[in-house]
Amino acid sequence: MPLETASGVPLPLGAQQRDGGVNFAVFSRHATAVSLLLFDHPDDAQPTCSMALEPLRHRSGDIWHVWVGGLGPGCLYAWQVDGPDAPQEGDRFNPRLALLDPYATALVGTERWDFAQAHGDRPEPQAVQAKCLLPDDGFDWQDDQPPRHPWSATVIYETHVRGLSMYPSAAVRYPGTYLGVADMIPYFRKLGITAVELLPVQEFHEYDVAQTNPLSGERLRDYWGYNTVAFFAPKESYSSRSATGCQIAEFKTMVRELHRAGIELILDIVFNHTAEGDQRGPTLNFRGLDNRIYYLLENDRRYYKNFSGTGNTLNCNHPVVRDYILDCLRHWVVEMHVDGFRFDLAAIMERDEDGNILPNPPLLERIAEDPILRDVKLIAEAWDAAGVYQVGRFPGRRWSEWNGRYRDEVRRFWRGDAGMTGLLASRLCGSADLYQQSDKEPLNSINYLTCHDGFTLNDVVSYAAKHNAANGHDNHDGSDENYSANYGVEGPSDDPVIERLRKRQIKNMLATLMLSRGVPMLLGGDEFRRSQSGNNNAYCQDNEVSWYDWRLLETESEIYEFTRAVIDLRRRFPLLAEERFYAAADVSWFGLDGAPPDWGAPARTLGCHLHPPGYTDELCLLFNAEQHEVLFSLPQARNGKRWQRECDSSDDRENSGGNVASCRLQSRSLVIFSA
Repeated sequence: MPLETASGVPLPLGAQQRDGGVNFAVFSRHATAVSLLLFDHPDDAQPTCSMALEPLRHRSGDIWHVWVGGLGPGCLYAWQVDGPDAPQEGDRFNPRLALLDPYATALVGTERWDFAQAHGDRPEPQAVQAKCLLPDDGFDWQDDQPPRHPWSATVIYETHVRGLSMYPSAAVRYPGTYLGVADMIPYFRKLGITAVELLPVQEFHEYDVAQTNPLSGERLRDYWGYNTVAFFAPKESYSSRSATGCQIAEFKTMVRELHRAGIELILDIVFNHTAEGDQRGPTLNFRGLDNRIYYLLENDRRYYKNFSGTGNTLNCNHPVVRDYILDCLRHWVVEMHVDGFRFDLAAIMERDEDGNILPNPPLLERIAEDPILRDVKLIAEAWDAAGVYQVGRFPGRRWSEWNGRYRDEVRRFWRGDAGMTGLLASRLCGSADLYQQSDKEPLNSINYLTCHDGFTLNDVVSYAAKHNAANGHDNHDGSDENYSANYGVEGPSDDPVIERLRKRQIKNMLATLMLSRGVPMLLGGDEFRRSQSGNNNAYCQDNEVSWYDWRLLETESEIYEFTRAVIDLRRRFPLLAEERFYAAADVSWFGLDGAPPDWGAPARTLGCHLHPPGYTDELCLLFNAEQHEVLFSLPQARNGKRWQRECDSSDDRENSGGNVASCRLQSRSLVIFSA
């Protein structure tokens, strides 16, 4: 029986319930013909119905649209688009391919996905097996409200949906899922974090990795997910798959329960490139809809500019692509109640259509000034793969930034590199040397020691070199400079002296992170010494290399309890987290003898007395990265108060309180006093 159709409306884009049917709308400026494909089942290789759209009836400007009666939630669809097949002109239309809707809010059939079927050089490729789904919008948010923590109260926990709960030791109902994240909420609360930052959850294909593990022969998978296909759609395989499209409700359940516990959700999002890769890659959606609009192309338009290092670069500052990105962010905030975003390789969003850095990028300003996004946390990875490094200079005061220099310089100080005391002082104070010149504040610095990309904190103190052979790139991938040390043995050690030193160094860096002005971010698992066996680029290790083994909570309880304690210390002493830089009257620096330090000396020790006016609390921070113990002369606490030891990374409790005039620090240790 023929379906009832009408011309439909051009907005909103995507698929929307309307007047007893569904309105479908898709952008393509240079297409000559567009057809809507409808499917009955996720397994169908061929559509049940193909509707050719008449340009005079179904086109408004660059938007193709059609209304189909009798359809509703659960309908499956894709697009077929014809136009010039002229790569030399930048056009790559292929009418034999089924294309995914860039505005699709859910995909199904992703477990049977095969990107090989989407390559244009195949004579008769089948339809892409993943299909777009119009999901049911119904969900009981139960008066959900975002926590809206100020930056000064924020402690971020970066983790991966799947890796967090895949190990049986996680003891969750649905391992590796959004519901598994929700089951970990009591743990998050006990640890003291206020925000969970998830690696990409927008739909990607795990099996777009070509190589196998040369050590085991197993096929590798895209674990991190930085190869987005559908930016509006939460990943299907992170759901329980108990029903078609259940990923929407389960993602919302995760958000609702995090909010109920006072925890915000930040999403890592990848608007710098897509999974379509370079000219040899699959055609999934953007390339087949309007290649020269969505991507930055070389002068020879057969090829793509590659500022992302992954084959292509989104044309972020084209007005159409800007609108797409804004629509996507609004969707995650309005429909999915997300609290913030971390933008991968965000410097790409500063580039114009020729690839040049714009002085006032319109996309960044639009995101920062958008009325829907005004309360959303915005975090930029302020560099790209083509050499642009904008830390401290990323445009716009609303944007916070991953501070890569914080990571490197804190690691170098505690490793014992000479001449790092001045840089350590700058990082403790919120990196004014980086941010103040741009009229920014400490809240613009996301301080971190480790993240998904690189060594875990345990591996920073256990490996002098990367060990990435299992990735299949002959150990050529990943950073060669990790500012790490193994302290005598490469990898795990049963030497108690080495183990004590490694634990002390982990404590030193965790305490430094929580003592620093700016916003601390903790890599999930660092609080119980999660290791990746020296792999510093585990993007393709969807296995025990990356998963969290929660048995470590018992064997490494000392590090876990220390992490909880320093997070709590930051909460108890608000002077550490104020959203402004220290003034000269707030802080006094000193060396071992109590005199002002010689900033040009190769010293590896530093003392800091924090006494901001208006606070009743004072803190005295002592840092010793030398390989021998040192004796610090302490400043007098003000107003006759006494020093009380709050934290000692060496657990040496000598001089634990009272009128302390001096303090002996063990080698490579840190002590915190409060007055």
